[in-house]
Amino acid sequence: MKILIIEDEPEMLDNMRQSLEREQYTVEAVSDFKTASGKIGIYEYDCILLDIGLPDGNGLDLLKQLKNEGKDDGVIIVSAKDSLDDRLAGLNLGADDYLPKPFHMAELHARVKAVVRRRHFEGSKQVEIGNVTINPENRMVQINGETIDFNRKEYDILMYLITNKTRLVTKAALAEHVWGDHIDQSDSFDFIYSQIKNLRKKLEKSTLNVEAVYGVGYKLEIEQ
Repeated sequence: MKILIIEDEPEMLDNMRQSLEREQYTVEAVSDFKTASGKIGIYEYDCILLDIGLPDGNGLDLLKQLKNEGKDDGVIIVSAKDSLDDRLAGLNLGADDYLPKPFHMAELHARVKAVVRRRHFEGSKQVEIGNVTINPENRMVQINGETIDFNRKEYDILMYLITNKTRLVTKAALAEHVWGDHIDQSDSFDFIYSQIKNLRKKLEKSTLNVEAVYGVGYKLEIEQ
């Protein structure tokens, strides 16, 4: 799962980034309005942690940008401003949650997981697709009740394909979501192939197939 942190306090930004990376999220972090606007205009995120008070703009305007562009990224406003007006403004603009500072990182993790569950898995703590069962809380994958070990990248690729199961996923989008936005500077996405190959082997007994669309990307097929 891919998170964008928009936060202008360096210590807070670093603490949030490190904490979420320990939870095995792919994390991008920015500290100003202009950079954040560029990020959300180009990339997609499972959850955006948005500070309202940025040095060069209002975070609520970034929320407006998201909605005006028709994007469906989850948004949690994380701000020292705790007035009712700020909460209502954020929620009315489409934010999923509001977390006032200061807060414990455990609460941040819980809020992020809740937003991801609501947006991708209809609020369920367990994902069932074909004969595959996934518990995102502990990243456990079972096929016909048997637990299969996936490395971090294999798991992240699987989850991205599942959350986009009705769509063709380009190699560029997959690389950005699993490896981070900076990967778009790569001249080749060959590093994806070995992970896909290993993922396919581990899914051999499942009803899921990762189909390659030559020259474009991948699509998850579910056997009936």
